[in-house]
Amino acid sequence: MEPKRIRVGVIGVGHLGEYHVQKYKAIPKADLIGVVDSDPARAELIAERYGTKVYGDHHDLLPLVDAVSLAVPTEKHFEVAKDVLSAGVHLLVEKPITYLIQPADTLIGLAQDKGLVLQVGLVERFNPAVVEMETLLTCPIFIESHRMNVFTPRGTDVDVVLDLMIHDLDIILHVVHSEVKELHAVGMSVLTGKTDIANARLIFENGTVGNLTASRVSDKALRKIRIFQQDAYLSVNCLKRELTVTKLDGVLRDANNFAQVTSNRIQFPGRDPLADQIASFVDAVFEGSEPVVSGRDGRRALQYALAIIDQIEKGSRRFQAVC
Repeated sequence: MEPKRIRVGVIGVGHLGEYHVQKYKAIPKADLIGVVDSDPARAELIAERYGTKVYGDHHDLLPLVDAVSLAVPTEKHFEVAKDVLSAGVHLLVEKPITYLIQPADTLIGLAQDKGLVLQVGLVERFNPAVVEMETLLTCPIFIESHRMNVFTPRGTDVDVVLDLMIHDLDIILHVVHSEVKELHAVGMSVLTGKTDIANARLIFENGTVGNLTASRVSDKALRKIRIFQQDAYLSVNCLKRELTVTKLDGVLRDANNFAQVTSNRIQFPGRDPLADQIASFVDAVFEGSEPVVSGRDGRRALQYALAIIDQIEKGSRRFQAVC
């Protein structure tokens, strides 16, 4: 007897949505039923490329599937996600979960009432270097993240906090087991009329400090997270999928009898965080388990992203010289 397969679809097959289609096609437990997009020509192209069917509207697809990925513009997340969950279909929604907290709460409540998986596409949580870093954490004292991108028009429907920084917010909120006590943020617009460069400092009740910087107008891409804790310094290069662990050697001493510092670099070649994320979603649907990045995780990241945006908006997003 052929093992059961999860019937899946993708709503929104632009740049990112196409990757979702590609990953589903490679999962033996997933049966790709079809795709939907507001651009019929784009939908036809993707359907032909990956051997699936086009549906003119997501309402036509939903009765035929068990689960879908949602990769439409953020302004459409709530409207379409509500339709998906109301139809009893499990949902992987790209980040951010919504623009605002109340709609996010509605989606979380709907998924809970219907016993559905609601996963948020904060893909960096599946980066193998980040996953390995988590296993080495004890009690972080200071966490610093830098996420820089060369400018591209993609993602400019939101500001840099919801576009880029939210990934690092999610990771930091996940690994620091304490509530945020203070938040300080600054930012400015460069090209888009929205905040393009932002810095935020989170101080947690347990004393941990997180410092996050994000820019989408950099001259090169950079995605690094550095963690200082009592027994080690951990440096994650998200782009290269590398983790460097620096700590005191328990044996080696220098001529003055000081302990020696040693570093070990761990590399994860060939790993695909998006493929791991989608496979994890399929597994959660298949097993009826809690997803790795739940709707509540997405809501918490959104909550602090909005607080950062609010603090930036209360200041000035346009650079003004002060000297």
